[in-house]
Amino acid sequence: MKRIWKRVRYRIEWLALAVALKLVPLLSRNACYQLGGVLGSLAATLDGHGHRVALANLEAAFGDKFSAAERERIARESYQHFARTMLDLFWSPRLTSENFREYIEFANLEEIRAEAVPGRPVIVAGFHYSNWEWLSLGFGWLGLSAAIATEEFKNPLFGEFFAKLREQSGQVTVPRRGAIVKLYKTLRRNGRVALLVDTTLPPHHPTVVIECFGLKTIVTVAHAWLEERTHACLIPLYCELLPGGRYRVVAKRPIEFAHDATHQEIAQACWDAFEPVVRQNPAPWLWMYKHWRYKPAHAARRYPFYSQQSPAFEQIAANLEYTKLDRSRLPGAAQQIA
Repeated sequence: MKRIWKRVRYRIEWLALAVALKLVPLLSRNACYQLGGVLGSLAATLDGHGHRVALANLEAAFGDKFSAAERERIARESYQHFARTMLDLFWSPRLTSENFREYIEFANLEEIRAEAVPGRPVIVAGFHYSNWEWLSLGFGWLGLSAAIATEEFKNPLFGEFFAKLREQSGQVTVPRRGAIVKLYKTLRRNGRVALLVDTTLPPHHPTVVIECFGLKTIVTVAHAWLEERTHACLIPLYCELLPGGRYRVVAKRPIEFAHDATHQEIAQACWDAFEPVVRQNPAPWLWMYKHWRYKPAHAARRYPFYSQQSPAFEQIAANLEYTKLDRSRLPGAAQQIA
């Protein structure tokens, strides 16, 4: 009976998604933007556990920098950013190669074009910040398409819908299961790959421990492994909201590494290039996500309530322990953080 109900539920969810994909593109740009704000505020109110996670994350990351009221505001805005990102993906069939620049602008584009030349492997490191879906679509229409690693859905019927939306500008989606091999082969052919590098995974996955807001967290090692094996150009990108529901895609400078840089050093430098962005404007980051699922046994600072101790986490952290001196092995690392 439980299996039958799951199938029925998946079909109902599929039908709801199909209806949304038909209706959302009928909205004006302003109506879509406003609706995303309303849905985000509603989600922040109804999602009690996620809201509590967001507040705990903000307190752990920033301490007493923000008051309780300010943390509430940032958490609500984070929900709104996420709702708009998903709704905008449904609205994206309205975007074309002819009109996408009316809605998406780019910063440091010429530098990216200079680095992402044909015949040179490139790793695009994205983050769960603002509208990462349009970031990907925009670069596809610029002619800078890539193989994109994507998370799989619990509802298997969703895969085809989202793949079609994400590939409409020329990108190629690669499901996370087995993605590392496909991405590696793409880079070996001097192609481009893109993945979200702030994804937290359990210790039994290929992971590495880094410091995030001064707290240890465990993230995917995929981008670091790929860079080490292919010496591809690694470019951090993020997206920021502009007035009227427009977006700006910002490219950071390519990160340089010592030839013998470890996976931990590569992953840390990548995050260090992005953390100042979140510190300056925290709301667009996905704060309701459990960024610190695990914590050290003897943590000097307070971790969020959901953080748990894990022997496997301890082992990974111990094997990859680093000091500030180790970061000096990354040429120009200080400049990359700025």
